[in-house]
Amino acid sequence: MNMLPIFLNLDGRNCLLVGAGNVALDKIGSLLRAGARLRVIAPDARPEVRQLASERKLKWIERRFETSDIDGNFLVIAATSAPEVNAAVYEACAKRNIPCNSVDDIPNCDFFLGSVVSRGNLQIAISTTGESPAVAQRLRREIDEQLPQDLGPWLDNLGHLRREVLETHPRCEARKSLLRQLAQRPVCESASCPSRQMALAPRSENRGKVFLVGAGPGDPDLLTVKALRLIQTAEVILHDDLVPAAILQLASPTAKLINIGKRCGAKTISQDEINALMIEHARAGRGVVRLKSGDPLIFGRAAEEIAALVQAEIAFEIVPGITAAFAAAAAIGCSLTDRNSASNVTFSTGHHAQSHNQSPLPLIEDTTRVVYMPGRDLHLLAQEWLQQGLPPDLPCAVVSNAAQPGQQVRCTTLADLDALAHMPAPSLLIAGWTVRNIASPAQSVTDYFPLTV
Repeated sequence: MNMLPIFLNLDGRNCLLVGAGNVALDKIGSLLRAGARLRVIAPDARPEVRQLASERKLKWIERRFETSDIDGNFLVIAATSAPEVNAAVYEACAKRNIPCNSVDDIPNCDFFLGSVVSRGNLQIAISTTGESPAVAQRLRREIDEQLPQDLGPWLDNLGHLRREVLETHPRCEARKSLLRQLAQRPVCESASCPSRQMALAPRSENRGKVFLVGAGPGDPDLLTVKALRLIQTAEVILHDDLVPAAILQLASPTAKLINIGKRCGAKTISQDEINALMIEHARAGRGVVRLKSGDPLIFGRAAEEIAALVQAEIAFEIVPGITAAFAAAAAIGCSLTDRNSASNVTFSTGHHAQSHNQSPLPLIEDTTRVVYMPGRDLHLLAQEWLQQGLPPDLPCAVVSNAAQPGQQVRCTTLADLDALAHMPAPSLLIAGWTVRNIASPAQSVTDYFPLTV
């Protein structure tokens, strides 16, 4: 039997239930929850039905069914224990084209009442077209156990936000994409809700402007709120190769994503071409996010891009992110400063540390050194630091893919740094006495470092 699954609006509509015994009681509850104006016809009634009638939640007519009772109703249910009465009710409805359900009498049914799972305005109805109500009830229990209890409030908030989007956004494919995206996201009633801000942000606010945005170390949970909002609303995203898919997936389905990064020294695009792309899209009136791994101002060539934007008279804004040094230190449970052993922190890159660091060194025993992109071969770096006077037993830690699912940590000393096995990029080296106090759960610190300096 092919049935059309529909949800009827019974609010304020006249409905008739014939019968007021055990079979009818469950149907009464469903009809009243739907807001029906319910009349019950029966010569006798259960105490629960009498109570509802005394509370004026339904009207009980204390007599047997008459054919004229059908008139003026939107929907009828026959729920007596007498099959001949139920059949008479259905026949009277059929003559008047009024939908009727005769309980447990499949041939005399125009519709079936399914087993329902409810979460506020969310309703899931299961029907076996009367073949086995017990199966429908079992499935209802199983589905009910799996659905989150807060789906109702979430749906209410999503509905309010959807109506606001329909009022403020013109009908177009971009609006459809936005609504589909919202259906996958957490939504709350707070004005600061990221989904709400993303959906209702004026589309012209960021047009013709470039945002240099820090994507952090790669964990979407470590994005700033502003970075998240800009990623979600950008029309063009020019991203580094190190920005993971988990963050890029936060972009609008209509956004244009362009990979402009390099990996292991292999360039796919020059810096001049990157500058030209930012300027081109901004001049076309698009909102542009230049998405950089970590913080945009730490080894991200931001100075060159800022100079190009200033020269082209393009408006820009910098949105900082969590730099890899902080994520790596957090990953190994290490403070980069310590009142007893490190009152300085230096940040350098492996591309310059071996031959271009001509500036005076800070106090050797009072600094935590952080080297971005230290490279595959740490031998030359270790040699250089030893020649500068750093002690062979200086604690070192290399962190690969900090704050990401593939994170790896290796601990050693400066003397053994060159013997450390290669680790996947991006990696970062932290060296200093504070590293001795790391709290990485992956290894015992005392296996690597002495307890005293």
